[in-house]
Amino acid sequence: MQNSSEVHGITFSQALRVWVRVALLSFGGPAGQIGVMHRILVEEKRWVGEARFLHALNYCMLLPGPEAQQLAVYLGWLLHKTRGGLVAGTLFVLPGFLSILALSYLYVLVGDLAVIAGLFFGLKAAVLAIVIQAVIRIGRRSLSSAASVWLAAAAFVAIFFYDVPFPIIILVAAAVGFLGTRAGLAWFRPGKGHGENGKGALAEADSALGEGTPAHARPSLSWSMKVASIFLLLWLAPVLWLNIQWGESNVFSQISVFFSQLAVLTFGGAYAVLAYVAQEAVQHHGWLAPGEMLDGLGMAETTPGPLIQVVQFVGFLAANRNAGTMDPLLAGLLGAILTTWVTFVPCFLWIFLGAPFIESLRENRALSGGLSAITAAVTGVILNLSIWFALHLVFTSVRPWSGMGISLDLPVWSSLDSAALVLVLCAVGLVFRLKAGMFTTLAFCSLAGVIWKAVVIGL
Repeated sequence: MQNSSEVHGITFSQALRVWVRVALLSFGGPAGQIGVMHRILVEEKRWVGEARFLHALNYCMLLPGPEAQQLAVYLGWLLHKTRGGLVAGTLFVLPGFLSILALSYLYVLVGDLAVIAGLFFGLKAAVLAIVIQAVIRIGRRSLSSAASVWLAAAAFVAIFFYDVPFPIIILVAAAVGFLGTRAGLAWFRPGKGHGENGKGALAEADSALGEGTPAHARPSLSWSMKVASIFLLLWLAPVLWLNIQWGESNVFSQISVFFSQLAVLTFGGAYAVLAYVAQEAVQHHGWLAPGEMLDGLGMAETTPGPLIQVVQFVGFLAANRNAGTMDPLLAGLLGAILTTWVTFVPCFLWIFLGAPFIESLRENRALSGGLSAITAAVTGVILNLSIWFALHLVFTSVRPWSGMGISLDLPVWSSLDSAALVLVLCAVGLVFRLKAGMFTTLAFCSLAGVIWKAVVIGL
């Protein structure tokens, strides 16, 4: 078989340097990370064409797990086969893993100090503003037709008012988009993104990969079965061993099962799944408090890598606080490693197993319509998440309410945290009014939180 670099002229060492660069610049959540890859791979290096990049992105939005990391695996695989995908996906996660691990130790060891408490108090406000900004950015990209607007609205109503499971929302949106596009309805004409068909768009013929499909990217049943077997074993063998060896009640067994289920049943990246993670980790397992989930998201926002890496913080705290006879700090380390393993190993499986078949369907308009509809539905889900964050940040207490089939968490108005509200308004002003960057917003809010907790309250 012809070497991949002989087809497009890109050596593996060249790609390796680019993936290191992408990993170190992967701040700002999915929107920022996808933007970094687009800028480097499409605009600067001209390795991948516009349409191919968007096709890969829409497929990754369909999958459970972090779409930005899966996009890196997909593009790395397109360029240099399996080893290209493994390197691209692993490097994308590694800097964030090491950073959050260090912050988790700091959180456990000195998190009770006023300075640390103030730091995370400020980070929460900045994170909320960034989440709101993500809703707007993704909405501008995905809500380009009447159908997409209605799909986003329906997704928000379904998850916010009726607690419809996210996988059902995604599947319904995909079916509606597929059927509507196949029927040729005007409402379902695909929108434009990243300048598609506009100025600066890179045609496939002008990219290093070109219009054709590389030989290694063509569907092969034997290769797919081999990859599926290897990655299923890597993923599930530790889960089975832990449950057999230590039983279902052990914290490591619970971590392995819960986050393995998360890898299969949750879609749309970190913003879309954090509400579910928080609910299960806080209410069902009792691993951490509601406010600590926002602390973890603040860590993920300030470090490179996918935002779903916040689950590593959850796994660290869960094992640290339920260590039994094991040293709590060692248990936390093992919990973080285990959580990361069962969260990200399946991502490689989804890409290596499905990408060859998705590549062969790049010209299928109905499939593209279904994939685009998923992006629209995710926008509504992220809006739900921003409201959930706001409630738990600005109010220290909420109360459940249900009636007429609707289920909601309503704020207890007497529990309003005025300092948190002021800080949120400042963060929103910085992001939307002054157009401040992510680091400026995070730094300002962190400093304000430290001053509030350590100076004002401490007086």
